[in-house]
Amino acid sequence: MSSPLMPASFTQWQHCIVNECGIVLDKAFIEARIQAMENRSMEHTKQFVRLYGEAHYARVLQWFYQAREELK
Repeated sequence: MSSPLMPASFTQWQHCIVNECGIVLDKAFIEARIQAMENRSMEHTKQFVRLYGEAHYARVLQWFYQAREELK
């Protein structure tokens, strides 16, 4: 399955992270990403927002929250 360039749903995003990138969405990874993305003063977070925009930033952060909830 070929992933879209920019995932538009949680399912597409999850497929991209797990299958295309080979990243395990475990608690430690999810929590680290949430902490980084919530810190708007971090350069990587600023760069993400500049590159992908506020709307996509908000979607991705929400998808990390959703992934965290699915682990419970």
